[in-house]
Amino acid sequence: MIALSKRFAALMFACAFTAASGVQAQTKELKIGVIFDLTGALAAGGSYASYLGTKYAIDMINERGGVEGYRIKPIYADAQSKADVAINEAERLLNQEKVDMLMGVFSSAHCVPMAQKADQAKKFMWANVCVASSVFKDKNLRYAFRAQVHSDQFGEASCTFLNEEAKARLGKDPKDLKVAVIYEDGPYGAGVASGNESACKRYGMQVVLKEGYSATSPDLSPLVTKLKRARADVILHTGYNPDITLFLRQSREQGLKWSALIGHGAGYGQFDKLFATFKEDANFIYNVDPVAAQLLDPKALAPGMGALTAEMIKRYKADVKGDEVPTHVSMGFNQSWIFFTDVLPRAIKKHGGIDSEALRKAALETDIPAGGTIQGYGVKFFQPGTSMAGQNERASPVVMQYNGNDTFVVWPQAIRTKEPVLPLPKGHGYAQ
Repeated sequence: MIALSKRFAALMFACAFTAASGVQAQTKELKIGVIFDLTGALAAGGSYASYLGTKYAIDMINERGGVEGYRIKPIYADAQSKADVAINEAERLLNQEKVDMLMGVFSSAHCVPMAQKADQAKKFMWANVCVASSVFKDKNLRYAFRAQVHSDQFGEASCTFLNEEAKARLGKDPKDLKVAVIYEDGPYGAGVASGNESACKRYGMQVVLKEGYSATSPDLSPLVTKLKRARADVILHTGYNPDITLFLRQSREQGLKWSALIGHGAGYGQFDKLFATFKEDANFIYNVDPVAAQLLDPKALAPGMGALTAEMIKRYKADVKGDEVPTHVSMGFNQSWIFFTDVLPRAIKKHGGIDSEALRKAALETDIPAGGTIQGYGVKFFQPGTSMAGQNERASPVVMQYNGNDTFVVWPQAIRTKEPVLPLPKGHGYAQ
């Protein structure tokens, strides 16, 4: 009887130890500070959609049981569309919440100082959406990484598209094409505009105006007047949301016309909002951005990518009523998914955990071929000591064109889903 009692006690102790170990294993977590602009002007410009895409990825990973025994614990923070708030939130998350890493960031004006601050603190940062090349260029950051495209590529894409189409569709050699470059004067807009200017001039185009403005400007009519005098065929515009709306409204009021308006992400990635305001006059706007995943043929991607996109779209449409799913949803989701399914498992299994050094080593070993992500491009980071260390060298944007509730890929030609409408058709409110 005594022996039986001892065996029973030993069994109970073993069960308790196993249960405790199981609880401990299940409660391991990766604490992530996720920063987006959930309110303010930038929220409608794509930040809120980016947040939703990121949230869906985190939710789906946790629903699958987490990553190698770790549950993802996000702490969401609202930057309120203000750079000082974004920096304060980053410091709060790092110093008070003791997060293991930072993720998110929509605005490049927030991203530039935040990446440097995280790097100085030796904390890992995974940038989902901000695109300014200046976040990484010549900074030699060790702990910041971005699988997203960068602004130099935006500027290059729109000019390359025009160079290929000018003669056939506008009846002009590139050297006779007049291009105006306008932009919000933060790191994002200035970075894209610089890429526009250098690429278009390289193709021999005439850059007849290049001018920046404050994204919070209450009046852009002086800029519209300058554009009318410049008589550009094509306007290349980089802005957020209220400033784009203001520009389009005052252009219509002052009778500014163009053959094509090419936007570059941010507010131009939220076509549903532009269409709600300008209706048919918003049709045929172009947008340079990483592709919205639902526009790609899933058969051209790695197995399982199409199912991921379908689930992402399903969740978005359950939250936000409407047919248009902005590309920012894909950006937030895709970058998060790359981290959780490629970088994080390797950091845990190969490099011993989730500290910044393990995550850094794992990110530097990422080698995803083209077709391996829901947005089509592959992932391999420029290595330490290079000008763009930490930036994905395989990322690439596309040129899309809108018409009503439809979005079409028009460049590069290899994945074109519809021929571009260029110039604007007669009768269009902005047609020359």
